[in-house]
Amino acid sequence: MLPAEIPRRHFDVDEYHRMLEVGLLTENDRVELIRGELVDMNPIGVAHMSVVTNLTHLLVSKASKRGLMVSVRNPVRFDRDSEPEPDIALIASGPRTELPSPDDTFLIIEVSDFTLDYDRDVKLPLYAGACIQEIWIVNLQARNIEVHAHPELDTYREKRTFGRGEGTVSATLDTLTIPVDEVLL
Repeated sequence: MLPAEIPRRHFDVDEYHRMLEVGLLTENDRVELIRGELVDMNPIGVAHMSVVTNLTHLLVSKASKRGLMVSVRNPVRFDRDSEPEPDIALIASGPRTELPSPDDTFLIIEVSDFTLDYDRDVKLPLYAGACIQEIWIVNLQARNIEVHAHPELDTYREKRTFGRGEGTVSATLDTLTIPVDEVLL
């Protein structure tokens, strides 16, 4: 990041999409728009990929029973200057003519290996500010899953951590439980 005193050029979501349309960015560029800034996303390692794949497999049938879809590494439009691309989002089912909004998003999951501080210090407050009701952070280093629920301003009122031998229990989606051992093989 640049020092705060150096002026930065901020972008809104329309400008961000225009960069894609004219070829300044491509769908292969691993960036997301966070608070008006283009942020590089880290390369995906094997452990990260495995967890996203396991979670996707575990969530598909559970989500469809609730009228939700599993969206993997796709954007969610928050406001004029943020369009994050979480690892997994449970969104309202149905055909789409625009990107899902916070109102369409019921759970976001971030898989964190080297990005834990960024996910906790930047993305978690962003998600809370957008009123996403529940966020899971899969902490690959500590081998656990943090559940953050019930946003209030830029934080969450509730945080629970689930480890090996436990089932991760959703705070907002009734009966949604995912065994930690099936996520972190």
